[in-house]
Amino acid sequence: MKILITGANRGIGLELTRQLKTGGHEVFAACRQSSAELHETGAHIREGIDVARDDAIERLHQALGGVTLDLIINCAGVLEGVSLDNLDFDSIVKQFQINAVGPLRVIKGIERCIVDGGKVAMITSRMGSIADNTSGGSYGYRMSKAALNIASVSLAHDLAPRNIAVAIIHPGYVQTEMTGFRGNLTPEESARGIIERIEELNMSNSGTFWHQSGEVLPW
Repeated sequence: MKILITGANRGIGLELTRQLKTGGHEVFAACRQSSAELHETGAHIREGIDVARDDAIERLHQALGGVTLDLIINCAGVLEGVSLDNLDFDSIVKQFQINAVGPLRVIKGIERCIVDGGKVAMITSRMGSIADNTSGGSYGYRMSKAALNIASVSLAHDLAPRNIAVAIIHPGYVQTEMTGFRGNLTPEESARGIIERIEELNMSNSGTFWHQSGEVLPW
């Protein structure tokens, strides 16, 4: 398969790139700035791709050079702490631009590159679940991931005529820079589960909100 991964320079995106490339797939790794670890994967690297910018997505489309993609994994994201006592509205808007609008911008910008019968995977978070919110806080992150979830459901409907299935996947609590390397999963474990969910994705379960373990999560 030919696969595009955003946010591929570190964390879960890097590990997805590594595992999928090792699995024999042709991987196009998009990121703002590459890393030595990403270069070691042997993926096709496309730098300078900020998913919050229209011009960057246009550059990405041009850089793909007419490649047809079987799978897009939107992994680029940002987490900034925003509490009720510290309501940083600029941070909330930033997280919306990257976490919610960014993946939609990517899909729209390179929609014509996706083959009929292809797949899209949105790496979201169970922190975007309304039913699962038992602790409050994290306003920008929770709001942006909830927005991503509903956008992904709409995409599942809108891309259905082309038989393009959409997965909405929570990667788990993963030991990455984003979480301060706290968590109960390694990036390797998380990526394996994400890949399993993508392999199981089809038109009958398109638009499902999954944990990487396979559990179906509440909205």
